[in-house]
Amino acid sequence: ASFLLLCFRSPLATPLIFGLLLQAPPTQLSTITQPNFVLLLADDLGIGDVGCYGNDTIRTPNIDRLAKEGVKLTQHIAAAPLCTPSRAAFLTGRYPLRSGMDAVNDYRVIFWNAGSGGLPPNETTFAKILQQQGYSTGLIGKWHQGVNCESRNDHCHHPLKHGFDYFYGMPFTLISDCQPVETPEMDRGFRRKLWLSTQTIALITLTAVLGRLTGLISVQWKTLTCLAGFSLLFFVSWFSSYGFVRYWNCIMMRNHGITEQPMVTDRTTSLILRESISFIERNKHRPFLLFLSFLHSHTPLLTTEKFLGRSRHGLYGDNVEEMDWMVGQVLDAIDKEGLKGTTLVYFASDHGGWLERQEGKRQLGGWNGIYKGGKAMGGWEGGIRVPGIFRWPGVLPAGRVIDEPTSLMDIYPTVVQLAGGAVPQDRVMDGRDLLPLLRGAVAHSEHEFLFHYCGVHLHAVRWHQRDTGAVWKAHYVTPIFSPPGAGACYDRGFCPCFGEGVTHHEPPLLFELSQDPSEAKPLSADTEPLFDTVIRKIGRAIEEHRRTLTPVPEQLSVSNVVWKPWLQPCCGTFPFCWCDKEGDN
Repeated sequence: ASFLLLCFRSPLATPLIFGLLLQAPPTQLSTITQPNFVLLLADDLGIGDVGCYGNDTIRTPNIDRLAKEGVKLTQHIAAAPLCTPSRAAFLTGRYPLRSGMDAVNDYRVIFWNAGSGGLPPNETTFAKILQQQGYSTGLIGKWHQGVNCESRNDHCHHPLKHGFDYFYGMPFTLISDCQPVETPEMDRGFRRKLWLSTQTIALITLTAVLGRLTGLISVQWKTLTCLAGFSLLFFVSWFSSYGFVRYWNCIMMRNHGITEQPMVTDRTTSLILRESISFIERNKHRPFLLFLSFLHSHTPLLTTEKFLGRSRHGLYGDNVEEMDWMVGQVLDAIDKEGLKGTTLVYFASDHGGWLERQEGKRQLGGWNGIYKGGKAMGGWEGGIRVPGIFRWPGVLPAGRVIDEPTSLMDIYPTVVQLAGGAVPQDRVMDGRDLLPLLRGAVAHSEHEFLFHYCGVHLHAVRWHQRDTGAVWKAHYVTPIFSPPGAGACYDRGFCPCFGEGVTHHEPPLLFELSQDPSEAKPLSADTEPLFDTVIRKIGRAIEEHRRTLTPVPEQLSVSNVVWKPWLQPCCGTFPFCWCDKEGDN
């Protein structure tokens, strides 16, 4: 008592107590029932492209403001290094191979709107649970989780079958084929082989016909007719799909209806922003979930004229700065409707930046800062470490930085429990509720191990040793960079997951990320006394993890990803698919 009396008599006591009284206390969660959720997910954005993560040349003031007013995660990890599997994990809170959304082959994403693979109907997304809790749920932007299963209009993989009340955007993903002036991007190498094969067959056919006409070759006309028919059939078989990619894949939908086929890229950005703000305005009097899945910053980098030439990093920088402006517009809409204190805002990217995406001297992909590797690389940090920012004024502390392993899969249990729902108990869930960590109620992430897959192939494992704070990472498989030492697979366009393009490591490469985040200096038994202990510990974790895996249908098998004309979404009478309902309006 005498000590307390002495403290209060201190000349420092009065301003200290006054300051404490003025400080606004954190809002009790019990006073906020069913907050709104605005989830902002960038496409192919590198962690090094954002100001609050160290970039001092691309201007991202609105994303930086989110970090200043909220919590920034510095070790936020995607469950996969490519769009389709990463987003499947984000939506379900589970590693993508649990739902069949990761590939055993080289087709590691959904390739066509008219494929039959996609997010299985038996998977429960966080949107579906929030919908059951009375939320209005909307998805604006990119989906890339499939459309149909058996017929053109069954929509078994569609957002509206996975818990979203409203959908406006692309059922596929943005690709350079969506702009006629751009070099085709989709399956570029395979298309070259098809063209070469077609020209070879046509040349053989033409040579045989000329030989028959000149009498140099003795061959029946019936045989030549069959050969010509085969040439034509071969050409039609592939050109009917690859020759019309812009019409088959580059479409915009509102709910189940097609609004643009092909999409009019000049107005896509403004329409997505308009739809996002309109959704907030329509649902301001009820709890809502808005998942704004940006088309930025994926090639062909759709950028309006207002932002062209504004950045110091060419078209890619212009595109990122425009996306940041869109983030600001959404935040302004939240403020305008008086929803700032009751809305949890989250910003992230689906995976790392695409290092190999270049056209001549133009760099069209992102930058991953100090981290090695990029998009498509399942193990290296540059492919999977992404921005992660949460803002909820009055509930989450402003300016907090957390360097604990977290995952995009953690969004699932976090939003579900805040909405008053229950995480499914009939399946293995890999995400963990982040709220205690974000609020500072606990010091450490619940993730002891994170498993880093490339397709269905386990490339690396991260172990967070909580008692020491060390973050160990063992690489069992790494891609072979081409040219050697280049830091990416520039000769291929993408790094592979298996085969001749990878190296298997026995013993595995080991790094301690808290000391070597760039994964530049692999440890060994000679340089690290705990090497064998760490490798054994991670090995046991892999065995335990694999016991939780069960066989499921492969959604990205070759038979599921090929183009099927009877599944093609079409706003006319197939194959005459063309409409512009936005233009009509």
